[in-house]
Amino acid sequence: MSMILPLIDAVGRPLGHFFLPGSATYRTQLTLWLAFLGGLLATRERRHLTLSTAEAIGHAPVRSAARLFSSSVAAAVCAVLAYSAAGVVAADRQSGAMLAIGIPAWVSECVMPLALGLIALRLAWSAADRWTGRAIAFATIGAAFAVGLVPRAAPALAVPLVAVIVLAALVGAPVFVAMGGIAAVLFFKDAVPVSAVTAEIYRLMVSPTLPAIPLLTACGYVLAESNAASRLVRFFRAIFGWMPGGIAILVAAVCALFTTFTGGSGVTIMALGGLLYPILREEKYPEGFSLGLVTASGSLGLLLPPSLPVILYAVVANVPPDALYLAGLVPGLLLIVIVALFGMRVGKRVGAPRHAFAMGEALSAAWAARWELSVPVVVVVLFATGLATIVEASAVAFAYAIVVECFVTRDIHPMRQLPAVLLKAGVLCGSVLILLASALGLTSWLVDAQIPSALLTAVRTHIHSPHLFLLILNVVLLVLGSVLEIYSAIVILAPLVAPIGAAFGIDPVHLGVVFLANLELGFLFPPVGLNLFLSSSRFDKPLPELYRHVVPFLIILGGGVLMITYLPQMTIGVLRLFGK
Repeated sequence: MSMILPLIDAVGRPLGHFFLPGSATYRTQLTLWLAFLGGLLATRERRHLTLSTAEAIGHAPVRSAARLFSSSVAAAVCAVLAYSAAGVVAADRQSGAMLAIGIPAWVSECVMPLALGLIALRLAWSAADRWTGRAIAFATIGAAFAVGLVPRAAPALAVPLVAVIVLAALVGAPVFVAMGGIAAVLFFKDAVPVSAVTAEIYRLMVSPTLPAIPLLTACGYVLAESNAASRLVRFFRAIFGWMPGGIAILVAAVCALFTTFTGGSGVTIMALGGLLYPILREEKYPEGFSLGLVTASGSLGLLLPPSLPVILYAVVANVPPDALYLAGLVPGLLLIVIVALFGMRVGKRVGAPRHAFAMGEALSAAWAARWELSVPVVVVVLFATGLATIVEASAVAFAYAIVVECFVTRDIHPMRQLPAVLLKAGVLCGSVLILLASALGLTSWLVDAQIPSALLTAVRTHIHSPHLFLLILNVVLLVLGSVLEIYSAIVILAPLVAPIGAAFGIDPVHLGVVFLANLELGFLFPPVGLNLFLSSSRFDKPLPELYRHVVPFLIILGGGVLMITYLPQMTIGVLRLFGK
């Protein structure tokens, strides 16, 4: 339904201005349900977004203790959030609010307390394999509600409770738990009902661009589960194989294109690593360089359409997504070219073989990969020409991917395999959307407490140059980008960074490109960059060895990010060229 509704509007508008009445309301409610039911699925699959620091826990006994602690705290927080959501439902029931589709608002909202309550029970049950540990987890839930019965103790308990929640997040609790839990504690400290944490959810759900997130995520998963990767490798080999270092260029191009579909380097490295690394080794590239190239290339393409983080930043920072996509084109291509040029240099030095260019093979490979190559083109053309909104263009891309992979290439069986692929996509969608929903509660408290204003005053007191501010921002985002998962980093940091950038006169679109480029680089930053852990797991290599191999890529890409930061012509110039 999330695909069909905007698809009807996209097709019906040019065919006589036909549209489905109440479509926006339907999409809002579907997104609400997807957020919480997907979050429940993510809990079952243990796929909620967590901090990279949790991966550093190596010893089994310590891991078990961390699991018990983090799951117990997470269960307690989710139980409190379920109580908070129940308060919102009760308030809307008394107000008699009705949805445009003719049902009371509170009926649809019941999914929030029900899903959060089930998530709390699931987390408590999975906190340990024995009843003793599970009893501790359920007792933690009781303790959390007992604290709520003593409001006078709130100011004294606020700091210890926040410290406990942060520690739980560091050792494995989902990030949405950390943000929602901290918000609940802070509102509790200020004697504000904890229902304020979930009261802001509708403000997120009515965002006109938000439904694009699950649609593009599902589109990316459909492509990732097909044989699209093999067809793209063949195409780029035929195009670049004749050049010195052509296979290295192939790796950078394929990974970048794949990341634009999937929106995150995790899927790229895990899906393509086993295919691309052996190709590099067969072409006589050194082992260290091959590992570093695949690891670094796994995050290329995050700035290019239809990348999911771009849309997410646009929603959180209130920046037009079309302008952000246009502004990110040159910087995104620059980072790909930098890696490709380095690969050419290494390929020439080691004497990697070159393959004669054959027009027949190039045309044949292009024809075989035509469907995958056309997906981003479809999204960009529909959106840029105004024929469709970003949500409608995303729905078209999703439907296009299903038709192609299920009925044209027949890589995915529509009955036996497609449901499992969509289930995987739903898990990621749920984990992202519930993270956004919980982040709004924390953002609301930050605004009420005037934290952004205080932070802005402090920055302007000590920093007077926008160039110095951008340099410090680069360093901070690089470090935090290595610790935080990219979706978490966007929802936590973007609301704080955007007003400070505006105060320094930095164009908000340029700031968004700089923000995302730094997070892309943070994937490689030791000791806990996400790409490092994924490559270590995928290729069974120790982390210190990967640190050594990614340093050259970290340096050259760092130079590229500085160019993007201090040459706004790359971003603003493109916007002016298109009259934006």
